[in-house]
Amino acid sequence: MTGNEVQDETITWQTGHCYLGEILVARALNGVCAVLPGESPEELVTELARRFPDAILEHANNSRADWFADVMSYLIDSRKPLSVQLDLRGTDFQCRVWRALQEIPSGCSASYGEIARRMGMPTASRAVAGACAANPLAVVVPCHRVLHRDGSLSGYRWGIKRKQAVLSHEQGLSER
Repeated sequence: MTGNEVQDETITWQTGHCYLGEILVARALNGVCAVLPGESPEELVTELARRFPDAILEHANNSRADWFADVMSYLIDSRKPLSVQLDLRGTDFQCRVWRALQEIPSGCSASYGEIARRMGMPTASRAVAGACAANPLAVVVPCHRVLHRDGSLSGYRWGIKRKQAVLSHEQGLSER
């Protein structure tokens, strides 16, 4: 999809359930490459296959896998550091945006324009929004923390209800 997939690469995946619904976590050789929320495991595996059309997809069938457990733990409490390696796959610009998003602390937010300015590209707010929409790592690359400049919720790849749920969950954590 972005030109940095590997032919015949094996991607291992596992599904679980949390406050966002069903979650699929996928790991390639270089780290976790997808965290996808959705309605059903079948839908999520279909989405994973669409994102990685040349990969061999293997069900981990082991909810105790460290990488899976770490991501699920992070979904419960995003104030904890994520200890798994992430395999960011996108254009150079998308990866820069995704790294900038990871600097927004849990319970905080930024606007698309603020992210663009932090990156030294003050007129790139629409491009930042596009990179957020292409993010394959829900919550662990926190595109949900990016809001309109007036603080209102804007689009979210996995739906506004999920965006609100993650923000409310994180706000609850910061009030503890």
